[in-house]
Amino acid sequence: MNLKLEVVVIPVSDVDRAKAFYEKLGFRLDIDKAASENFRAVQFTPPNSEASIIFGKGVTSAKPGSIDQLVLAVDDIDAARSDLIARGVNVSEVFHYAGGPFNNAVTNARVGGRDPQGRSYFSFASFQDPEGNGWLLQEIKERLPGREWKALTRAPAMDVATLAELLRETEEHHGHYEKTHAKHHWWDWYAPYLSARQNGSSPEEAAAAADRYMEDRS
Repeated sequence: MNLKLEVVVIPVSDVDRAKAFYEKLGFRLDIDKAASENFRAVQFTPPNSEASIIFGKGVTSAKPGSIDQLVLAVDDIDAARSDLIARGVNVSEVFHYAGGPFNNAVTNARVGGRDPQGRSYFSFASFQDPEGNGWLLQEIKERLPGREWKALTRAPAMDVATLAELLRETEEHHGHYEKTHAKHHWWDWYAPYLSARQNGSSPEEAAAAADRYMEDRS
């Protein structure tokens, strides 16, 4: 079973100001959708990250700026820091923790400069968004043993007859959608339907997934 961390919700008071900041960081804008005057959701994804952040209006009751340490893993902390500074972000000097990574339980926990031994996981820099939500850059040049998930074995290729039947089924369900919705590219509906079916969803679940995908695109 896959349990992937997908989204971290961060609290902000000024949605447009936060959006401008994360655009400046070079994060990818995935969604900016307002369902009503009381609800707006904005989603960004850091470069090459599988996890995203969401903020907006009516998204969380947490106090704006109350997130302390969100971690961005980088393979070169000096280069990452320089890039953010060039984008106008106020980034701290590089530091390490006196008692080891994330140990804020000791007095004067942050010590200026890189980890003296140059170890992965031990060198950091920090910055905040305009709301005061805190971010850490953590340099990871080499991951600890066992820290990478084993690649999943690929499912065997689908035979032609099975694929043909799945395409027939997809066309049938798409026909129901096409009769009640505006003109669109058929492949935009086919793709999420086929993906859902190949991942074990029932035809009804796959059709619902395709409908949601089309709604989000509109």
